[in-house]
Amino acid sequence: MTEHEFIAGLKNHNANAYGRLLDDFQQKVFATCISFVPNKEDAEDIAQEVFVEVFNSIGKFKGNSKLSTWIYRITTNKCLEFIRKRNTKKRFGFMQSITGNAIPVDKTSYFTEMNHPGIILENKEKSETLFYAINQLPEAQKVVFTLHKVDGKSYQEISDITEKSVSSVESLMFRAKKNLQKLLENFYKNEN
Repeated sequence: MTEHEFIAGLKNHNANAYGRLLDDFQQKVFATCISFVPNKEDAEDIAQEVFVEVFNSIGKFKGNSKLSTWIYRITTNKCLEFIRKRNTKKRFGFMQSITGNAIPVDKTSYFTEMNHPGIILENKEKSETLFYAINQLPEAQKVVFTLHKVDGKSYQEISDITEKSVSSVESLMFRAKKNLQKLLENFYKNEN
């Protein structure tokens, strides 16, 4: 089945095409989700949302990019949407706590999944620190850094996914590394 036939099958809601879609992309989408949101259950939920979005939006796919690029763009957007919602909830909880209307916050560790293939760190604590630092980056830098360093995508692939030029991706990566370096230096200075 060629890519064109595969896409036509998806647009016609062909069961074999959907089976192939899951076979080809389920693990890749989950790996990208866990790169952005290092919590197994949340990453699984987001991955599911990605496939629902692909199913609902395949008719809008124009073929200007590869199908995989389009799917990674949806995946990245769904992850960022989740992170934004989570951060809004945290801010809301903080505002409630300073106004005295505190709702108990779940104190369980957010980072349940540290067996991600893109991250081989000595221990969970360092992983949490790194993900915390990555999440402090401006959104565009966070996306580029995560897709490149954690998910192993090339600058060209990231350029296709984000619809930015390769030089823009390189520039964002450079700034992300500089900002992470500062964030981690400050974190470890404050620890001692």
